[in-house]
Amino acid sequence: MSIKPLFSRPGGSTWQEDKPDIDVHSSTQFVYNAHHSLALDMQRKRLPIYRNRDHIIYLLEKYQTLVLVGETGCGKSTQLPQYLLEAGWCEDGKIIGVTEPRRVAATSLANRVADERNCILGTEVGYCIRFDDCTNESTKIKYMTEGILLRELMSDPLLTTYAIIVLDEVHERTLLTDIIMGLLKKIVRKRKSLKIVVSSATVDAEQLRDFFNTNTTKDSAKDTAVIMSIEGRLYPVDIFYVKEPVPNYVTSVVDTALKIHETEEPGDILAFLTGLDEVDQAVSLLSEHAKLIKEGKLKLQPLAMYGSLPNNEQLKVFWRAAKDTRKVIVATNIAETSITIPNVVYGRIT
Repeated sequence: MSIKPLFSRPGGSTWQEDKPDIDVHSSTQFVYNAHHSLALDMQRKRLPIYRNRDHIIYLLEKYQTLVLVGETGCGKSTQLPQYLLEAGWCEDGKIIGVTEPRRVAATSLANRVADERNCILGTEVGYCIRFDDCTNESTKIKYMTEGILLRELMSDPLLTTYAIIVLDEVHERTLLTDIIMGLLKKIVRKRKSLKIVVSSATVDAEQLRDFFNTNTTKDSAKDTAVIMSIEGRLYPVDIFYVKEPVPNYVTSVVDTALKIHETEEPGDILAFLTGLDEVDQAVSLLSEHAKLIKEGKLKLQPLAMYGSLPNNEQLKVFWRAAKDTRKVIVATNIAETSITIPNVVYGRIT
């Protein structure tokens, strides 16, 4: 048994412990990089919402409810909570809560924001979904499903641990979304310090503003809710239609994916189907064709994406494929909103 200095203090002294010889470098994968987040910072500044950062913070200081209408791709789901954190809304120990309609959206957004904040997931930025709570006492930005927030409302009716609640993807108008909005309307009357952000891609903003506005007089200066619109960042899309109706749209999706794979340039494919069974059937057929691809040619990696899929399987669609491989993601409408899958160039909508 030997005693070795394991860690050095800035003053030159060392901390020692009576432990067997160990190789510190082989036991950890951590490598310090001072410029780790430089590229992510540049990406953040290029998002359309970046130009409205100060305006958003000003409106939340003046009004209790902000209806934020932002087109797809403007960065509202990832950047808004960070702007609020940087503005000091969590200095008194409160949390910024962000609700998402789907588990995969909550987990993927939390991962992305943790990367941008250069922190470990579950510390400053975390998520909470059914059977999986990745938060601790230091969490400031908490992504969660709507069901989790509803459960917290039962034990804390005034949401005293939260400074701001962001309701994301409200345009989907699920049952839980409507229930939470109704409860929040009652909470903001009792707790004036709580701020609400209703975020959506396409929604009747005026109806939501009037719903949350607690001003009963005709004086608009006393309004407690306001609307703000943010332009999105859209890309040119070429749309092609089939000339005749197809007898089986599942096999048609498979055929289309294979034709794209054989004739088009590299780039992942995203195909939409209507249900779990159809997705599994299409992935099974694509897997059989993938085995027949000869060596030296571009490989095919079929992946399924639907709500009841385990979380670790859902996250595979976000991983970048190898250089000699093209991903084919077959999904239900779970991939329609809330999430952004990188490197998707081709799509097939049934």
